[in-house]
Amino acid sequence: MTGPPAAATGRIVISGSIATDHLMTFPGSITDQLLADGLAHVSLSFLVDTLEVRRGGVGANIAFGLGRLGLRPVLVGAAGADHGPYDAWLRANGVDTTGVLVVPELFTARFLCTTDLRQNQIASFYPGAMAHAADIRLAEVLARTGPAALVLIGPDDPDAMLRRTAECRAAGIPFAADPSQQLARLDGPRAIALVDGARYLFTNAYERELLLRRTGLDAAALLGRVGTWVTTLGADGVRIERAGRPPVEVPAPPERVRADPTGVGDAFRAGFLAAGAWRLSLPTAARVGCLLATLALEAVGTQEYAFEPGSFLDRLAEAYGPAVADEVRPHLIPPARHPGRARRPVGGSA
Repeated sequence: MTGPPAAATGRIVISGSIATDHLMTFPGSITDQLLADGLAHVSLSFLVDTLEVRRGGVGANIAFGLGRLGLRPVLVGAAGADHGPYDAWLRANGVDTTGVLVVPELFTARFLCTTDLRQNQIASFYPGAMAHAADIRLAEVLARTGPAALVLIGPDDPDAMLRRTAECRAAGIPFAADPSQQLARLDGPRAIALVDGARYLFTNAYERELLLRRTGLDAAALLGRVGTWVTTLGADGVRIERAGRPPVEVPAPPERVRADPTGVGDAFRAGFLAAGAWRLSLPTAARVGCLLATLALEAVGTQEYAFEPGSFLDRLAEAYGPAVADEVRPHLIPPARHPGRARRPVGGSA
């Protein structure tokens, strides 16, 4: 099963949110602090145990993953005056931030979340500079970076997402639709506008059902509007569907430790898109994505996972067999880096 051919030239462009996460833990139960007869007027203050400030945002997370895999993606999104250190981090990890609009009078989007011992959460999201993402013109970005082989349109300001989709259609640029949590803010016509004609449609299982409900279409009708529909299934892996073909399911590799699920889907998309750029088959792309997602699951923070090509290939072989690792090897460890050495399979069971 092979995927649609990628454009002959060009780079992957990731359009989506850039954010900073402030994550706190409360050593008790939030619900115990709520009085049933006082819910009409709530005023609570928590003394928290920990605070972690993490780099985040779906667009930045996916671009980071592509950068770690050796591609040089272009990130398109809006950030605030505080973006300098984050920008340096992304550039140091292989991301071209030419397409980032800095809005000096605003802060970068913020996610503030307090989680208790029972995994209850109280959270707020401040969009900040993200509200200006629609001010970015894709054509102007590409005039500076060169042509795009594919544009992934991830969750962002909804007007920016619709603009980016329209820009891709008008310019004939293949695009991937990843509406994610913004589906909650879209009505049926706008949801259809975001995904219609996408080369790839990404959803998780819950978003899949929500998208069908929003659009009023059944799965076959919606699948007929996109090239490939990729549904992530958590611990059960990934399902890949194309119109007129039987679905393919790829299992997730076992994790060594379960640290933090935040950003796992973003890492999957990075791995999948990288393998697509390498012109590997859709099942192999899903396997690369699943393994990168597992690395993200094993780390605390969306961009804190370690990536080393040799270790990655070893785990790919362990999970999916040496032949899969050998498919991926030339793209992570080019033969020119080891002149005169014959390639040999990575250890692991088939």
